[in-house]
Amino acid sequence: MNRADANPNTVFLFDVDNTLLDNDRVAEDLKRYLTNKVGEASERRYWEIFEQLRTELGYADYLGALQRYRIDRPHDPKLLAVSHFLINYPFANRLFPESLDTVEYARRLGRTVILSDGDVVFQPLKVDRSGLYEAFEGQVLIYIHKELELEDVEAKYPAAHYVMVDDKIRILAAIKEQWGARVTTVFPRQGHYALDGALVAEYPKPGITLERIGDLQKYSLEQILAAAGK
Repeated sequence: MNRADANPNTVFLFDVDNTLLDNDRVAEDLKRYLTNKVGEASERRYWEIFEQLRTELGYADYLGALQRYRIDRPHDPKLLAVSHFLINYPFANRLFPESLDTVEYARRLGRTVILSDGDVVFQPLKVDRSGLYEAFEGQVLIYIHKELELEDVEAKYPAAHYVMVDDKIRILAAIKEQWGARVTTVFPRQGHYALDGALVAEYPKPGITLERIGDLQKYSLEQILAAAGK
């Protein structure tokens, strides 16, 4: 099937962190860098602030945590090095294997859009530097809580059927509750949220569960649409 044959009534919505991009690896790299640059105590303080901010905002804000960290240590010149690390991080090296192949496969089946949560600076930068902005031809939506913005998603990308690909089962369950049979939920078991068995057990089973993002290419459009009724 070529793109001319793609179903125009189906929109594939892809999350970014731990769905297409191995964000756990990014965090590990940052932890090592912080430890080397500012020491273990300051590294721990940064992540304390990071978690506080994530609780307040509902999404990960790496640069926002760095801003708050500066309040603790306003004269620490090493902060500039940490900022440089974040801004210039090689995100393209952290894409999961076959991520781009999977996006291209989905583009042959329907329209593809990034649907992500995050801040208005670092998350778009991550999408751009990873090559995902180009892969999705600029079709990118970033909200504070995407599961609360489905009306806006529908307005911007109207479709008869949606396919939501996300590593957070809580998000998949919330979207399924609102869209019902109009959405197929796809759950790649990647990243610490998806691998938390107790957390996953709290929510309904997704339409399709993948061991890795590349496995979506094994499903035909017919199979994907049929999985919405499971």
